[in-house]
Amino acid sequence: MAKKNPHMQGNMIEPLPVAKNKSVKDFIDNVFGASGYNARRLHEACDIYSRMIGADASIALTLAGAMTPIGMSGPFIELIKKGFVDFFISTGANCYHDLHRAFNLPVTQGRFDADDGELNEHGVARIYDTYIGDDETLLPTDRIIREVCEQTEWSGPVSTATLHNIIGKAVLEKAPCPEKSFVAAAAKYGVPIFCPSPGDSSIGMNFVVSRMFGGGPAIDPILDIIESTAIVRAAKKNGVIILGGGAPKNFYMQTQPTLWQILFDNHGGHDYFIQLTTDTPQWGGLSGATPQEAKSWGKVRDPQVNTTVVYSCSSITFPLITRYALDTCKARKPRRLMDALPALVQDMKTSGGGNPEFKKAYGRMLKRLGQA
Repeated sequence: MAKKNPHMQGNMIEPLPVAKNKSVKDFIDNVFGASGYNARRLHEACDIYSRMIGADASIALTLAGAMTPIGMSGPFIELIKKGFVDFFISTGANCYHDLHRAFNLPVTQGRFDADDGELNEHGVARIYDTYIGDDETLLPTDRIIREVCEQTEWSGPVSTATLHNIIGKAVLEKAPCPEKSFVAAAAKYGVPIFCPSPGDSSIGMNFVVSRMFGGGPAIDPILDIIESTAIVRAAKKNGVIILGGGAPKNFYMQTQPTLWQILFDNHGGHDYFIQLTTDTPQWGGLSGATPQEAKSWGKVRDPQVNTTVVYSCSSITFPLITRYALDTCKARKPRRLMDALPALVQDMKTSGGGNPEFKKAYGRMLKRLGQA
């Protein structure tokens, strides 16, 4: 008998049974899972996310670009309600454009090959094939954000999690359709939304005048690092789904180096890693960096286990992963991390005070600050 080739022991790839599946889960399991290339990576992502939920991991969802203009608030809201996401790290654009529909402000399908000069003359902004009107949508949203700013008593610096919680509560109170906003859902369920680049968005732009004249929120991005790291530190297991890449991806991934490199509190790296992206690693950018590369930075525990990268547009893959999780996993009780943040941060501070390496590195500074 011929000796079996040890490299040829995988499942046989047969003609795909596309006609025999009645649900999204069945299709992903029986077609994508039995196939290859990024179809199989998508099946891996669905499986990893389901196991992440089942393991009661603390789950982050990072959002690059502008996903909410094309309606992605819907999947985010469902995951919040089911307890399948514990906190978000997002661009400001996703939070800003999420507000439109809650106030019945239109975002419409358009053409990717439109005459942009003509659109500009008619006051229409284009995001690829999606249109947003200046007068119909953008300017009214600006007024809403400024009203929230003016009606809030700001005392001291705030994190972006606190800022978005305040905005979300205002949407719940004032919007005719708050159920259409993931920012509102996050506020309702105590889910923090961090934005590592708050000035790089229309939300930040709308605070310009108030800050120039001494009012409005004093957003402190270092508080975001502290709070997000405290969340990761307190979790028994950590996992992430990364939509795109960019600053939201790095902001989540850097929580582990913040622990081991800055706080001398090594937790071994993140346990689960799913990325849905069109970015590739050979250009050297963080957006395309693989979990294998992340291991070299101490960001991922084991890049060969519970990690995958799906090279495809997240506008296609993420709704499928969401539906798979909704069909497969039991709802979890919301962690309400927004409410827990003060205690988590205090615990991290207390732990540092009892760490000899921490005290050796920062003792002089803490003494100068009166904290020794």
